[in-house]
Amino acid sequence: MVEMLDIYDENLTPLGVKERSAVHRDGDWHRTFHCWVIYRSTDGVDYMVVQKRGPDKDLFPNMLDVSAAGHYEAGESTADGVREIREELGLDVDFDDLIPVGIRVSVARQFGLVDYEFNDVFFLICDQPLNAYHFQKEEISGLVRFAIDDGLALFDETCESITGETIGLGSAQIAIHKTNFILQPDNYLYRVLALAKRCLNGDTRLLI
Repeated sequence: MVEMLDIYDENLTPLGVKERSAVHRDGDWHRTFHCWVIYRSTDGVDYMVVQKRGPDKDLFPNMLDVSAAGHYEAGESTADGVREIREELGLDVDFDDLIPVGIRVSVARQFGLVDYEFNDVFFLICDQPLNAYHFQKEEISGLVRFAIDDGLALFDETCESITGETIGLGSAQIAIHKTNFILQPDNYLYRVLALAKRCLNGDTRLLI
């Protein structure tokens, strides 16, 4: 089945509908859904859960990435993005459970593909243990949990690696380096981690 996407100009003005493969070939602007799973443990440690992309992904295979993400199909609304959380993480959530963080502009090129995106960014606070997730093995190799403070130290280069707890990756823990993530010039990961900390501290004025 051919996946169709709505496409836009750089001002988010709708331009029509196009096949996903052609969108990435031609560098058309399109919208995607990003949801970062975060929580504060009972002992006061703030955590983030991320996914390791599968080896067959057309962009950035085997990299650590946003907890749940995906393209809106043509005609879908922002609220339909919760489909990605259900499919990828097995979490049954409502759109009202999400905390909006704004729209991010993203540009990437790899393997001859051109990816121009408007990312609708959200947080989901969920403290279930890693072994309770039913992640989508066809798309995701596994999940990784790490302390947000450790992630901030990693991205401000206070340390060279941190430890993450895992499910689905063959070991209980892994060493995480900056190069394990999809690194982009707008420091997206660092900004998300800083906003996640503020969110868990009760700040509602969040904008990526």
